[in-house]
Amino acid sequence: MTTDTDQFKEIRPYYDHEAHTVINRIINHPELIEAICKFRFPQIHKPLGFLLRPLIRRKLQSQFANIDNVHDFQMQVASYMARMIKNSTSGFTVSGLDQLDPEQSYLFVANHRDIAMDPAFVNYALYLNQSSTVRIAIGDNLLQKPYVSDLMRLNKSFIVNRSAKGIREMMKALTELSSYINHSILEEHHSVWIAQKEGRAKDGIDATDPAIIKMFYMSRKKKKDGPAFSDVMNELNIVPVSISYEYDPCDEQKARELHAVATEGEYNKAEFEDIRSIVNGISGFKGKVHVHFGHPLKGELSDAETVAEKIDQSIMDHYQLYDSNWLALEMLEGYDHISGKPQISDTSRQVFTDRINSYAEEYRPYVLRMYANPILNSRRLLAS
Repeated sequence: MTTDTDQFKEIRPYYDHEAHTVINRIINHPELIEAICKFRFPQIHKPLGFLLRPLIRRKLQSQFANIDNVHDFQMQVASYMARMIKNSTSGFTVSGLDQLDPEQSYLFVANHRDIAMDPAFVNYALYLNQSSTVRIAIGDNLLQKPYVSDLMRLNKSFIVNRSAKGIREMMKALTELSSYINHSILEEHHSVWIAQKEGRAKDGIDATDPAIIKMFYMSRKKKKDGPAFSDVMNELNIVPVSISYEYDPCDEQKARELHAVATEGEYNKAEFEDIRSIVNGISGFKGKVHVHFGHPLKGELSDAETVAEKIDQSIMDHYQLYDSNWLALEMLEGYDHISGKPQISDTSRQVFTDRINSYAEEYRPYVLRMYANPILNSRRLLAS
C-alpha cells in the first residue's frame, strides 16, 4: 500500500486485505443481527428472537465468513439486488452504457432520489455490463452506527465529512474529499459515484449544485502551476447519470418533511430516520426503474456553472417519464396545454389514484408536485 493511499485511510473504502476482518466484525455485530431479525420477521421477532437471532447469525456466517475480498462480497450483494429487483420493481432497464469504455474510469454525477438505491442501481447496471463497480460518496450523517459504516465502506463507499464545523475544518474536509476523488479516478483508475447536490431531491427537481463541481477542482487548484479548471473537468471524465423511479417508496415521508418546512419553518428528523429511509427505499415498491448513462462531458468547460448546466440538461433529457408523472400533472390541474401525455390505462390510473388517496390530505399536494416536477422541469415551467 502506498503512502498516498494511506493518507485517505479515515474516509476511503476498505481494501481486499481488510475485508475478512471487517466481514467477521459485521456478521457478529448484535445490532445488525437484531435489525435483520426485525426486518425479516416483524411479527414474531420479539417473542421468538432468542431462536431467530442464532439462526440469522449462522446464515450470515455460511454466506460471508469465508469471503476475503471486496469483489466476492459485492457478488453476494448482487444476488440480493437481483432478488430485490424481482420483488420490489416491475422492471429495471439501462441505457447509455454502450457509449462508455469499460476500461476507463469515470466520475458519475447523478440525480438523487434514494439514499441507498441510486448508487446500488448504478452499480448493478455496471455489474450486468461486466464493468467495474463504482466507489460511492456517502455522508457521515448516514454512518451513525459502526456496523453501518463497516457495511458501506466494504461496499466501496467513501465518507463525505458533513459534520465538519467552522470554515477551516470544512475547507480541510472538502479539500481531502476533492483530493480523494481525483486520486481514485486518475491514479487508482477507479470510477466514482456522487450525487449532484447534497441530500435527495425531495421535491422531484433535479439540479446540480455548482459547489459540488468546484469541490472537484479544489485540491488541484491549490497546487502551484496546477492545471486549468477546464482541463481537470475533462480529465475526470464526468458522466451525468439519470435515474428514474415510477414510484418513490419514500414519497409520503418526503411530503411530511416538505409540509413541515412549509407550515412550521423547519423539520426535525427523528433519530435514525435516515436508516429507516434506507430500509423503505430497499423494500418498498418502486414500479419501473430506469438508469441512463450520459456522454462524458468534453470540450471547453470554463466554470462550475457551465458544467452544472450541462449535467442538468443531460439528466433532464434522459429522465424516463412514467404514467405516475403525467397523472400527477393531471391531478394538479392547469397544465392541459403541456403536450406529450401518453395513453394511460385504467389500471395505472387506479393504482396511482389509490396511492395518493391513501396519504393524509395535507401531504397530497407535495406528493403530486414531486411526481409532476420532472415534467415541469424538463419544460422549464417551474415557478421560481
